[in-house]
Amino acid sequence: MDEVVILMAEDDAGHAELVKRNLKKSGISNEILRFADGAQVINFLFRKGNGPHRDENKAYLLLLDIRMPGLDGIEVLRTVKSSEELKSMPVIMLTTTNTPEEVERCHKLGCNSYITKPVDYTSFVDALHSLGLFLRVVTIPGLKGGK
Repeated sequence: MDEVVILMAEDDAGHAELVKRNLKKSGISNEILRFADGAQVINFLFRKGNGPHRDENKAYLLLLDIRMPGLDGIEVLRTVKSSEELKSMPVIMLTTTNTPEEVERCHKLGCNSYITKPVDYTSFVDALHSLGLFLRVVTIPGLKGGK
């Protein structure tokens, strides 16, 4: 998974740092780009605005929180999975929201996995370690063309 860039849409800086640190401990050395809200990650993916934009020659995986200010994770997921160009990008929901309705909704919209952030620190670290092990063996498809 060396060439895959991990995109993380997470508004909580502490959670984002914890995710990064524990993925590294799990052997993930990929570049990780953090976005503080849904609009930033959409601008990156769809090459809008003045910020950084995705490279059509790279593969991406999106770790997506649901509860973010402005454009939330559900809208980001819906937008990504309705795009012909981006729909093959794996999206892993990484969120504190664990209601059965929310989990089902995300799967219906096309998320690839749904991981609940445990409230307990040790459990959260364990979940991130498991995610890191999973990411080390998964194959990520490239995206279709680009503009």
